[in-house]
Amino acid sequence: MTKTPSDFQADLERSLPAIASINSSFSQSQIFSPQYCLPPEQRRVISDVRRTFCLFVTFDLLFVSLLWIIELNTNNGIKKNLELEVLSYTFGTSFFDIFLLAVFRFSVLLLGYAVLRLRHWWVIAITTLVTSAFLIAKVIMSQLLSRGAFGFVLPIVSFVLAWLETWFLDFKVLTQEAEEERWYTAAQAAAIRPPSLYPGAMSEGGQFYSPPESFAGSDNEFDDDEDAVGRRAVTDQDREYVRQGKEAMDVVDQIIGQEVNWRFEKSNDAGDAVYTFEIPFHGKTYVLKALMQCPAETVYQEVILQPEKMVLWNRTVANCQILQRVDDNTLVSYDVSAAAAGGVVSPRDFVNVRRIERRRDRYVSAGIATAHHAKPPLTKYVRGENGPGGFVVIKSSRNPTVCTFIWILNTDLKGRLPRNLIHRSLAATMFEFCGHLRKRVKDLHGGAS
Repeated sequence: MTKTPSDFQADLERSLPAIASINSSFSQSQIFSPQYCLPPEQRRVISDVRRTFCLFVTFDLLFVSLLWIIELNTNNGIKKNLELEVLSYTFGTSFFDIFLLAVFRFSVLLLGYAVLRLRHWWVIAITTLVTSAFLIAKVIMSQLLSRGAFGFVLPIVSFVLAWLETWFLDFKVLTQEAEEERWYTAAQAAAIRPPSLYPGAMSEGGQFYSPPESFAGSDNEFDDDEDAVGRRAVTDQDREYVRQGKEAMDVVDQIIGQEVNWRFEKSNDAGDAVYTFEIPFHGKTYVLKALMQCPAETVYQEVILQPEKMVLWNRTVANCQILQRVDDNTLVSYDVSAAAAGGVVSPRDFVNVRRIERRRDRYVSAGIATAHHAKPPLTKYVRGENGPGGFVVIKSSRNPTVCTFIWILNTDLKGRLPRNLIHRSLAATMFEFCGHLRKRVKDLHGGAS
């Protein structure tokens, strides 16, 4: 008897995990600021934090000017002192050049960050370097220190203001604008419902796909079933992606099955632990194991089902895009990691093929590096290469409100980086990821309650 589309829909809905409540909590917690939902032409030209920086630069000029005017209005009066310092300028006794230095900072910084709206630190680096070098030379070679209090005040104030501007731009303006840009991109992506990886297999929220259930040790492939209604690999390249995903899944299964051979590396205060394991032909692999105080379906949905939305809560990821949905279990993604080790390790980009499986006691996402025509290597990033790895979320047989989260990471960051630095960076990044995940879970459950 031939099944109707409605029959297929009913069968698929019965096979899905019960995640309707999770979808509800996600929709409640994922509330974007109105500016993130505006089209590009309606966004603010200058952000609030950049406007504050421009005001501070203006304050710099006005404050130095005020101090210089006060200095001029002593002894012989403003007119006489103005003639001495401007018309009869001498490097050793005049304060006029310190005022011009403030005008230089004001003009260059407003041109770069207000008019041209640059998003780089090189402009302020130049102004701060020129200011610092000039003031140091001025103090050493001039006779300002013999002219009383102003011989100290003007150079010190100018020096401090220049470095405060540098700190404010680097640690506030550029950082906050990059964060806002990431949120805006994610909000725009969230506003457009992505195509389902598994047509019809949707949660009640209608937003998330769920791949068909796969059982450990089973060789029965969904895309070989003549009665299947999902997406299938149709080209040779698609079949190659499927093959790569299956091979990565086999390696992940082997790693999970050899937990007794994992070598302990370090742990953190939250009880998370990082282990290492040597994989033939792939080398050293890092394994993070953590206990999460939430149902397995929560982690499954946040980490595995919707990787492109991970940038909303995971600061270790700068970008994630789904390049292609190959079949019901396989997709190709493009990921950009954030800078690590205090900026020593620059952002890397990766192209990975991922295979997702739902099993009776766990959810598994396994992946490995691949190539895709939509994302050739860019000069902007160093192209990293991932070996077999992925995420495993294991359900608790005794307590459905907790689960075990495992992250398997085998990666080659490329570039000329010291190996010990890479090892420290990877472990720290894994702990940081787990911290962001815990915070995300807490926010979801708080929104649900």
